[in-house]
Amino acid sequence: MVHNDLVVVISNRKDPHMSTDASYTALTGVYTIDPAHSTIGFSVRHAMITNVRGRFGAFEGLVKLDGYQPTRSEAYLSVQTGSLDTGNLDRDIHLMGPDFFDAATYPLMAFRSLNVADCGDGQFRMTGRLRIKDVELPLHIDLLFGGSARDEQGRHRVGFSGTATVRRSDWGLGWNTPIETGGVLVSDRAKLSLDVSAVRLSRADAS
Repeated sequence: MVHNDLVVVISNRKDPHMSTDASYTALTGVYTIDPAHSTIGFSVRHAMITNVRGRFGAFEGLVKLDGYQPTRSEAYLSVQTGSLDTGNLDRDIHLMGPDFFDAATYPLMAFRSLNVADCGDGQFRMTGRLRIKDVELPLHIDLLFGGSARDEQGRHRVGFSGTATVRRSDWGLGWNTPIETGGVLVSDRAKLSLDVSAVRLSRADAS
């Protein structure tokens, strides 16, 4: 379950002096991320020549969209570090061990947004704090609004894709080893990718 003390709640108060895109105003509300139709993935260079890709299979989150002032929208995401999957069991065990995520000690990593910038054309930059293990640092996520629709059960959905780049050593995931041809086995720079489908729980048009 999402921890209540970490859930982000925002105001949806309307600014009478702000012009608003009608396509966004209809989206105002509280949404829950649907793990069955969402993906949280990453990729990192291995041995300086290829990319290893992985994903986390267990996560949950809340999004509160303010269609009147999209820059007031906020989000919270909690990910189970033990749900990591790169398609190789030995590698997964190493990544979930003390050299990296130490999932036994730190079963969750979390992101909470602090600011959203509207970049136009359905693009946004979300700034927040990412906590991995006992380290919490700023993270910038570039988001693209994918659209909205009603699913086969009549539920209102919105979709976003997102990307971010991090230095894993900043969060205490700095294990590495040199290779004979020069360089290191695992790049310090990792790319994060999100494809999120969220279902509206309630419409919040608080004035």
